[in-house]
Amino acid sequence: MDVELNIKRKLIIISILIISVLTFGTLGYMVIEKIDFLDALYMTVITVATVGFREVTQLSPEGKVFTMILIFSGFGVFTYAATVGAQILVEGEIHEVFRKKRMKKDIEKLRDHYIICGFGRMGEIICQELKTSNVPFVVVDKEERLLKAKEGLLYLIGDATKDEVLKEAGIEKAKGLVSVLSTDAENLYVVLSARAMNPRLLIVARAAEEEAKSKLKRAGADRVICPYHIGGLRIAQTLLRPNVVDFLEFATRSEYFDIQIEEIEVSASASFVEKTLGEAGIGRDFGVIIVGIKRKDGSMVFNPSAKTIINPGDILIVIGPREKLQILSKLAEGE
Repeated sequence: MDVELNIKRKLIIISILIISVLTFGTLGYMVIEKIDFLDALYMTVITVATVGFREVTQLSPEGKVFTMILIFSGFGVFTYAATVGAQILVEGEIHEVFRKKRMKKDIEKLRDHYIICGFGRMGEIICQELKTSNVPFVVVDKEERLLKAKEGLLYLIGDATKDEVLKEAGIEKAKGLVSVLSTDAENLYVVLSARAMNPRLLIVARAAEEEAKSKLKRAGADRVICPYHIGGLRIAQTLLRPNVVDFLEFATRSEYFDIQIEEIEVSASASFVEKTLGEAGIGRDFGVIIVGIKRKDGSMVFNPSAKTIINPGDILIVIGPREKLQILSKLAEGE
């Protein structure tokens, strides 16, 4: 059960019990001792609280018996209330509620973020890479146990196939979504919902079966990844070209700060737009290597020459030191 709902349920039960005892005592004194409401309520409070203040009237034998019953019942209710209150404080349930409220506010503030649906082995690796790259993201998963152990992780507990859960994750404001749930059917539902709710969203989905790739793409996924297929290719390449694989892993892992492969989009206001690579002097001035250019129409230019022209909307595939790539990225944005 949700922690916040559990606390509310306990507080409601305590409130009902206390009100019931006060009502029972007040009505009892009014009927037995024939006193007015205020005096009856006063007698009930001092009796239940066992403070020993002066009685408003001399009690009859029936009133004394009723008072003893009220003391025992009131003592039990207030002992239960004190025990539950201590339990809430000791277990940190109140702290947990406030933590989740803060997390909810942080999620509401997200803009141009990524939504990771599923926190299994693949989801955890994806989150590690995004966190290392300082990219904002939120995780959606049904189980809280693993998520709660990750410090500083924004997450929602829920079914990612539900529209209301995706809305709570800010899908209308998100930049991209990754669906790595356990089955192809679940990933298909997520892709369908996400594409309908945000047509501009970049969607990457996992396919356990090769035949699911086409279905996920028809549903709206921009990229579909088959882990077993890619894993098999990776193992084969490791056998055939181990040094190439080592280099690519070194250049693409976010924890390696010496050198990175990055994609940099060129805006129309960039200083080197409509110039050749030789005229722009990117390799000479920044000490980086442009290994490819993806044109706006989707075509790819591999190993471009110095005479290759840089057009607005091009995406440069660049290898170089991280700090140099960051400077180049800002220039490409026109800053």
